[in-house]
Amino acid sequence: MLEEHAKIVQFITLAGEVTGRKKLQKMVYIAKKMNFPFQEKYQFHMYGPYSEELTLRVEELCNMAFLSEKKEDKGSYVQYTYACTEEGSQFLSTVDGNHPKLDLCIERLNDKSSRFLEMVSTLLYFDHLERTEQVEKLHVVKGKLNFTETEIEAAFDFIKNLQMCIQ
Repeated sequence: MLEEHAKIVQFITLAGEVTGRKKLQKMVYIAKKMNFPFQEKYQFHMYGPYSEELTLRVEELCNMAFLSEKKEDKGSYVQYTYACTEEGSQFLSTVDGNHPKLDLCIERLNDKSSRFLEMVSTLLYFDHLERTEQVEKLHVVKGKLNFTETEIEAAFDFIKNLQMCIQ
């Protein structure tokens, strides 16, 4: 019944903790694009692919005390950090194990910045296009972030390496 909720608890447990709502959104989206079984629907939003379903699930999991949400005032914004609670660990003990190599994927994603993951997830959102068209779209929808050719190349390399390591 709460299978999709359990996947999110498991995801955050494997990450140890995830700092930032945007980062969590991008990490789950990229994992989904790497064919891990996440069911959340995504649409393109101001910060790239966004899932209202994921936002609601995380909120429900916090309300059920399966996840903790720590808020830190950073002056011009509030930063959220998510971690699994003891109740969340007990909840996870009632569900099946994790997908092989998901932990490796999460570790690599969690090591990257939100900005980098925003670029990667945006490129993946347009992965049905040719590479040059993906880059053009990135510059159109993320023009204010001024991604350099070096950063874009690093993003494509990251995607390729991520795909190879989880196969």
